Order: sequence, then structure tokens, then C-alpha cells
Amino acid sequence: MLTVALPKGELLKNSIRLLQSVGLDFSAFLDAGNRQLQILDASGQAKGLLVRGQDVPVYVEYGQAQFGIIGYDVLREKQPRVAQLVDLHFGYCRMSVAVKASSPYKSPLDLPAHGRVASKYVNCAREYFQSLDLPVEIVPLYGSVELGPITGMSEAIVDLVSTGRTLRENGLVEITTLYESTARLIAHPLSYRLNTDNLHKLVEDVRSHILATV
Repeated sequence: MLTVALPKGELLKNSIRLLQSVGLDFSAFLDAGNRQLQILDASGQAKGLLVRGQDVPVYVEYGQAQFGIIGYDVLREKQPRVAQLVDLHFGYCRMSVAVKASSPYKSPLDLPAHGRVASKYVNCAREYFQSLDLPVEIVPLYGSVELGPITGMSEAIVDLVSTGRTLRENGLVEITTLYESTARLIAHPLSYRLNTDNLHKLVEDVRSHILATV
């Protein structure tokens, strides 16, 4: 039986809607009274796991799920050993460098050498500033990273931005974009290569649906 890892949070509704379009129904995860973290698809063809977004590629990499749906930002940060198969064209956001609007920094290269940059995306931030050959201290934060520049703990942040409203309301502005992110269909490499439980057909059905709707 195929097992899919589905992300809690903003990607869940669109993920479930997509899977419904290819014959898999995990809409029970959206029921307010449901507390189950593992359910069978309504037709009994597959099993769904409801997990924290950061954990989706972990379940897929270790083979507890044959495939999953997660944002490209998570894949860039964690670099799991999974097969990235289809850009699903929803869950758009961007990874950006932001600073206080009142600061003198207009581009990342204006930031002081050995200054501080706060981020929950530590690997992405470090990789980006290394590519600029600009030595900075990456401060890991996992709550409201916007507080870094507001409190003076950091000169800048690297964070995921969707509408930009949170930045604006906290007096921050974007000064560059590292990359753009959308949801991706991923699979366990060996399961995909061996076509476990006819995984190829599912992937092609998803790809065809995406092509028909974009």
C-alpha cells in the first residue's frame, strides 16, 4: 500500500485537493474533530501520514512514506536524499534577506563584515553569504525572526516571505531574494525506481493534472 506524508499547515488543503484530483481522498485530515495522524484513503488504496512540514522529507527519505508533498524551501534547507519529481505550482513564497526600513543597508553587500544575520534557515543563509564571500554570524532563531533587527540583535534576517505583510508591519524591508519556493512532489528514490505500488502512474497523473491547470 502506498503511503504519503502530508504537511500540516498552509500546504495541507491544496495537497489534499491535488490528491483528490488523482483519486486519493485524505480530506478526513481537514475535519476539525479529527485527531488521527494516520488514516486510510477513502478507497483503501493508500495511507496518509499527517506530519510537521520539516519532517515530510525525513519520512520519505527513510522509506516510511513512498512519496510526500513539501515546499522547496524545506528541501533546500535540509537537502534530504529524496527524488524531487513535480513542481506543484502552489504554496508560492520566496526566501529573502530583510533589514529594518530605517537602516542604511540597501543590498546584502552593504551589511558589515562579521555582522549578525538571524534565521531559522541556517544552512540556506550560511550558503548564501558564503557565496558573497561576506563573513557573517548566522544566529539561529525558530520563532519570530523579525525581532532580530527590531531588538538590535542582528543587522538582517533571512526568512520565508509570502505577502510581505509581517515584514511591513514590523518595519522591515526586503533587500534581495535568494530563491523562490513552491510545493514539490517528492518520492523515496528506491521506491520510485522500483515503481513500488505503481508509483509511476500516480506521479504521471499528478504531472498531467498540473500541466492541465497551469
